[in-house]
Amino acid sequence: MTDQSTPSAAAPADQYVLTLSCPDKKGIVHAVSSYLFMTGCNIEDSQQFGDHDTGLFFMRVHFSAEAPVTVDKLRASFAAIGDSFHMDWQIHRADQKMRILLMVSKFGHCLNDLLFRARIGALPVEIVGVVSNHTDFEELVGSYNIPFHHIPVTKDTKSDAEARLLEIVREEKVELVVLARYMQVLSDDLCKQLSGRIINIHHSFLPSFKGAKPYHQAHARGVKLIGATAHYVTADLDEGPIIEQEVERVGHGVTPDQLVAIGRDVECQALARAVKWHAERRILLNGRRTVVFA
Repeated sequence: MTDQSTPSAAAPADQYVLTLSCPDKKGIVHAVSSYLFMTGCNIEDSQQFGDHDTGLFFMRVHFSAEAPVTVDKLRASFAAIGDSFHMDWQIHRADQKMRILLMVSKFGHCLNDLLFRARIGALPVEIVGVVSNHTDFEELVGSYNIPFHHIPVTKDTKSDAEARLLEIVREEKVELVVLARYMQVLSDDLCKQLSGRIINIHHSFLPSFKGAKPYHQAHARGVKLIGATAHYVTADLDEGPIIEQEVERVGHGVTPDQLVAIGRDVECQALARAVKWHAERRILLNGRRTVVFA
């Protein structure tokens, strides 16, 4: 009797992402593509940008490797190329979810949005915990079976609170901290320790409407655009490199409460995109700006 079984499909190739930045010069793309060819890899997608203002070159390459290989071997074999072009580079598995920590105070719209997007697979992340200086959202976070860490913050306990936060970051191997409307100013030291690894969201009325009820202040001035800005956190308050911005046009008949509701929506959209792009290794720092290969 002949064997009529169907041949098994080939196993899918492992997927990786290479990101790099370096002084712009001839031969970078050739060196990278040649390396991938010589190591038996196939380029699935490639994006690049040369900044004439800074003289820097940026590149993101999504590639596959059919032959058995590990990310450590890829990193070791690429190191010589990285050194020769003075690159700041990284190689990661494309299917590895980024471990992130969310922080929130008393406004939960961004928290709720990110929790839901992560659950349905719309974000390539693993939320390993939520930190808050209040307990308002402990039940919500618990419903997702995610650890909730209540860390109160006062003027006298700020340094201890940040020390505890860093402990959680280390213990959980956190790659990104997301301030999902966390209303405490982080110390300069903490910002430096987590440089390039903290994303914040806020309304885009700064610096015109500061302090309490910015949407009500904006309504009183008759604004016509509601906006939100997602950016990396630096020691300069709300002035870190911008990742994404979202706007919504409003008319004269919109009430202050409606402005607040619209603001919540645009904040969620801008922050979710920023987190997604960071988790997919699509953002490269360019001084006080970002290069986003979206």
